[in-house]
Amino acid sequence: MLKGERVIEIKPVTRLEGHAKIEIFLDDRGNVEDAYFQIVELRGFEEFCKGRPVEEMPRLTTRLCGVCPWAHHIASSKAVDDVFDVEPPPAGKKLRELGYCAHFLESHLEHIYALGFAPDFLVGPKSAAKKRNIFGVIEKVGAKIGKEVIKNRAYAVKIEEMLGGKSTHPVYGVPGGVSHSLKEEDRKDILSMGEALVEFCLFTLKVVDDYVLKNREYLDLILDKDMYYHETYYIGLVDERNRVNFYEGEHRVVDPGGREFTRFKAKDYLKHIREHVEPWTYLKFPYLKNVGWKGIVEGPDSGIVRAAPLARLNVADGMATPRAQEAYEKFFDALGGKPVHYTLTFHWARAVEALYAAERIVELAKDPEITDVKVREIPTGIKGEGVAAIAAPRGSLIHHYVADKNGLIEKVNLIVATAFNYGGMCLSIKKAAKALIKEFNVDEGILNMVEMAFRAYDPCFSCATHFLPGQMPMEIDIITCGGKLYKRLQRGTP
Repeated sequence: MLKGERVIEIKPVTRLEGHAKIEIFLDDRGNVEDAYFQIVELRGFEEFCKGRPVEEMPRLTTRLCGVCPWAHHIASSKAVDDVFDVEPPPAGKKLRELGYCAHFLESHLEHIYALGFAPDFLVGPKSAAKKRNIFGVIEKVGAKIGKEVIKNRAYAVKIEEMLGGKSTHPVYGVPGGVSHSLKEEDRKDILSMGEALVEFCLFTLKVVDDYVLKNREYLDLILDKDMYYHETYYIGLVDERNRVNFYEGEHRVVDPGGREFTRFKAKDYLKHIREHVEPWTYLKFPYLKNVGWKGIVEGPDSGIVRAAPLARLNVADGMATPRAQEAYEKFFDALGGKPVHYTLTFHWARAVEALYAAERIVELAKDPEITDVKVREIPTGIKGEGVAAIAAPRGSLIHHYVADKNGLIEKVNLIVATAFNYGGMCLSIKKAAKALIKEFNVDEGILNMVEMAFRAYDPCFSCATHFLPGQMPMEIDIITCGGKLYKRLQRGTP
């Protein structure tokens, strides 16, 4: 909406998890002078965890977000292992990874078909707003395909429930492993669902190919360097062979030319990552310490680093499963080699990762060790400090805990996955707005294309408590003993 003659405000922004707004400032000719992507949620989670038993953290951190609960649950479980200096047995680690791959599928499929890719590309970036949703997608592709989308996402949710007890807020990870082993009949069911998910993910990649890569208009939009393109550093988790890994490994960083800049273990993250604060937003900007904060700019002299699917493919030398490797090779062949800087290709990279997650579920379900009853190593001492990192669907996620000798939390630091992309999202918003808005010419379709610049990252700002800027929208009702309303108090009223 227009806030003033020279200010455009998009509030709230749509199809993301959490709350944010965009303010675009025009010059006297009606062209974009500046643009801000403001996060209006205050993260306070680290503070109210202090004083709690550290072993509660894997359950508490699932409440950070109803969209990313497994990401925080697994990262927290690994950090707690480190606090107690305990290594889970092989079956315990594999079961954690199995549940986590199911979460990746749930999250990626949701964004592909309901939040990002399908509404904007299958329905159309300038189509009516009321059509750019899951119902418009089903109308476009047909009820049969729509049912397959719902069915296969439900498979991922079912696997989460079977392992975690609950899909949204799992109660699975415990210090030294997981809470229960996997029964043989459940293993067979997971294998069957995993095989179906592999086929569906192959179908999803075909959808990307048929509806986007073979559409000249969409392909030109994706490859437009004036709109959705930034040369930045990238960060992602890789295994010992530099292949994409979601559960464990080292962080690898490549520069805008694709050369390895650094790599580090989770425990060393403070040697490489710092966070910058701006007064106009509640979300901090992680940046590369050894490059430095140079502002919201791109290029080799800027410390801004991007994460999530496109970044993970850029930093990796390949995928660890065969069909995902084929899709990985096709991705870079089609886009001219590594690294790829086109922001809208995050969607395609997300589909490649979904296929890897499905194939990995099948691999783990076939592993004879997966039903071993020894799924936990009981801690016998406490080290007091633990750091863990995983690849979350939206980027690298780091949990860092410090506990006293009794295991009570003294300090918590979380660098949430979306934060790594905040600098990139701000760059993308401004560049898209500058390219699209000319001489006061703006409409709803253009504003949606501006939103597409951040939507490609699949951001989740729900890893924050929901306070409005500067205050809580508090309301208190005073009720008489007879049950009648005596007075209603609101913040800011006498």
